[in-house]
Amino acid sequence: MNARLLIALSALLLAACEIPGLGPDPRVAQREADGKAIGGACRHALRGIEDCYRLNEKALKTAVFEGWKEMDVYMRENKIEGIPPKEVATEAEPVEEVIVDDKKTKSVASKDKPAGKAPLH
Repeated sequence: MNARLLIALSALLLAACEIPGLGPDPRVAQREADGKAIGGACRHALRGIEDCYRLNEKALKTAVFEGWKEMDVYMRENKIEGIPPKEVATEAEPVEEVIVDDKKTKSVASKDKPAGKAPLH
């Protein structure tokens, strides 16, 4: 009788425990959620799925696609217009070396901005 009670009590106590390795990994769930958010944001920004993949190479493609597709359905059902991104993603910009205080640093060359730090407003 005591053995059965002990087994039932220990089973009840272990039922409330989270044993490492037996449940879903929270990091995987977080990566999937991040990928879905990226996909949804890309669709809302009127980006194609291929551009979204290219701009977010580290994100899970399946999650990105799922988020993109869900946002597409949501936007169509609710007649929501997308918002074009303010900055258009371009290919890699040329990099030039700048010597400051006898140390070489790399700076992105820009046609419309002078090299150096931008003023804070």
